[in-house]
Amino acid sequence: MTVIVNPEGAIRPEAVPAGTTRATLRRNFWRGVWRVLRRKPSRMAGVGIVVLFAVIGVAGPLLYPAQLPRDDNALYAPPSLAHPFGTDFEGTDVLALVVTGARYVLLTGLATAVITVALGTLIGLVAGFHRGRWDTLLMRLTDMNLAIPGLPLLLVLSTVWKFESPLEMGLVLGVLGWGGIARAVRSQTLSLRERGFIEAARGLGLPTRHIIGRELLPSMAPYIAMNMLIAVTGAVYAQVGLFFLGVLPFESNNWGVMLNLAVFNGGALTTPAALPYLLAPLIAILLLTLGIVLIVDAMDEIFNPRLREE
Repeated sequence: MTVIVNPEGAIRPEAVPAGTTRATLRRNFWRGVWRVLRRKPSRMAGVGIVVLFAVIGVAGPLLYPAQLPRDDNALYAPPSLAHPFGTDFEGTDVLALVVTGARYVLLTGLATAVITVALGTLIGLVAGFHRGRWDTLLMRLTDMNLAIPGLPLLLVLSTVWKFESPLEMGLVLGVLGWGGIARAVRSQTLSLRERGFIEAARGLGLPTRHIIGRELLPSMAPYIAMNMLIAVTGAVYAQVGLFFLGVLPFESNNWGVMLNLAVFNGGALTTPAALPYLLAPLIAILLLTLGIVLIVDAMDEIFNPRLREE
């Protein structure tokens, strides 16, 4: 038996099995998602791009040996069938470097997004729903997080922490980046907690955990999902920028390391032959960002009834 709240605020039981209702809603939701994606070819292209990078991140490094081969006779070889993006200053295939470096970048972005969204959502929900002392305490903690200078802290940590694992990098970036989402989720929670369906849940005597997890959280799921995708792009930019600037040690191959070596070791800004070595990771970052932006555009229409009506 499931419970339905009328627009007038009355609560009535519905003689439809809850499991059947959920299954029907789930099917209708995914059908709507498919229709929205098919409406614009660019959105399907965005999904395809993200899926392609996911496959590259998972299976790409399995296609190449741990130590990529070098050819001293093919330094800065031009693009060809054997080397679509040419070779670098050591004679290593640039495409192989992009593929093997994708896993670190993608895992870091995913770990950062999960930690950022999880911490920000939890703190924002608790602060906005309980208010009072909890709100004051958690918002002061959020202010402290927003005030932490990320780059100087990473400079200090890099002296004792090599960041060999992408999860380590994702953990640091995630812990430093949840403040903005926490404040946004708190604002959303303060607005939703006064709505009729929350009042109805309270009237039924439902526990706070149920109200937050089953009523508030699903209502903010679209906003949270979009912020998670955006957090991935922010994490990619942050880590690539840190490696490019030489702030972090080069313990793992990734796109930021490629950019640093292309500019400072390979002379890509002054040597035309080294330009493909610089452009390859930039194109990869651009394509990944483009794919995420196109998916976010689709999600905006999926979860916004007004846009669907248009």
